[in-house]
Amino acid sequence: MTDPFLVGSLGLLAMFALIILQVPVGVAMGIVGVIGTGLIIGFGPALSLLGTEPSAAMASEGLAVVAMFLLMGNLANVGGLSSELYKLAQVYLGHLRGGLIFATIGACAGFGAVCGSSVATAATMVKIAMPEMVQRGYSRSLAAGSIASGGTLGMIIPPSVVMILYAILTENSIITLFLAAIIPGLLAVVFYFFAVAITVRLYPETAPVGPRSTWTERRQVTKQNWAVLLLAVAVSGGIYSGIFTVTEAASVGATIALGLALLRRRLTVGSFLSCLGDTAANTGLIFVIIIGASVFSYFATLSGLPMAAVAWIEGLGLPDLLVIFCLLGFYLVLGSIFDTIAAMVLTLPFVYPLVVGMGYDPVWWGVVNVVVIELGMITPPIGINVFVLHAMADDLPLGKIFRGVIPFIFADLARLILLVFIPGLSLWLPGALGWL
Repeated sequence: MTDPFLVGSLGLLAMFALIILQVPVGVAMGIVGVIGTGLIIGFGPALSLLGTEPSAAMASEGLAVVAMFLLMGNLANVGGLSSELYKLAQVYLGHLRGGLIFATIGACAGFGAVCGSSVATAATMVKIAMPEMVQRGYSRSLAAGSIASGGTLGMIIPPSVVMILYAILTENSIITLFLAAIIPGLLAVVFYFFAVAITVRLYPETAPVGPRSTWTERRQVTKQNWAVLLLAVAVSGGIYSGIFTVTEAASVGATIALGLALLRRRLTVGSFLSCLGDTAANTGLIFVIIIGASVFSYFATLSGLPMAAVAWIEGLGLPDLLVIFCLLGFYLVLGSIFDTIAAMVLTLPFVYPLVVGMGYDPVWWGVVNVVVIELGMITPPIGINVFVLHAMADDLPLGKIFRGVIPFIFADLARLILLVFIPGLSLWLPGALGWL
């Protein structure tokens, strides 16, 4: 009889080898999961997973929310909400030294709350904010760093696609995780503001002082942002008041975003088809990852690897807090090499039982897990947001962008340590509202 643990260990190595060879992570997990399961219990039951897991994913109401939030974000972008958010932040903050960087971070937070995707937020803001900052004499390195880092806010500020996936894979409440992420999301903005303020004070030549907008201009721009407020209130208000489920709120948000784009006459047949194509492509990618993760999780459980990993770590006799910091260090390395969703999905079968087994709250770990993966998006040598920026502004060297994100990396590390030592920052709000 084949040793399940040996098969599991070889399967894990094979999966990492496939990913390094640039096989899509969902496909790699599916291949290893089916072959490994076949070696342990037979290829008949293993091949049946290729029928049951995709059908279960397609029938999942929870996963429908991913497609709707992605569509909402795409339609909101077509409707011009991202540029309006930037103008709103600009008229209130643009007169400060580094004001356009503050505005960029604020707009990233706002658009991240609308679209739920970090890469989409960074890709959108580089087109809107980068030309403005370069034209006004800002350091291109710091400007690019602020966009790459600000884009990561889409992962933590609800609705976050990554948090939805964590909730589905660990069978936790999406609403509870959204509530738990609100205070850490606001802290991210505050810490980024501090990082910018310190940087421009130390290096004033990197960010000039801009003209102050009049209150008349501010009122006009604020009025123009009624559409953003409508979308945010409809989605977030509907979810947290209990009027809508998360899936219903995503559908309502996509419908409102579509109506706004039509009302403003910004939606053409071409742009609408492009929105549908982008949404379908990204949704399909996420579904493949989920299906592959389900197959691999089944195989991992059969092999006994997760239980063995937990037992090995427990046998080291390390304090629980030290184990948590070791995991965070592991995620920083993993997040800088692999795609962020892949990093989380790959490790959940092993890490989640360990963290919950030590008595830590799964909702708290969900927030911490997303924050550390978010940090990986701007950490050298990979940092997917940095590469997105480099692809869209290829005249800007990667080294300059990475130098620009250094202040934000320190800000993220400080916030991460704070969240680890003060779990109440994540758990107080859902507890106060009765969701824990």
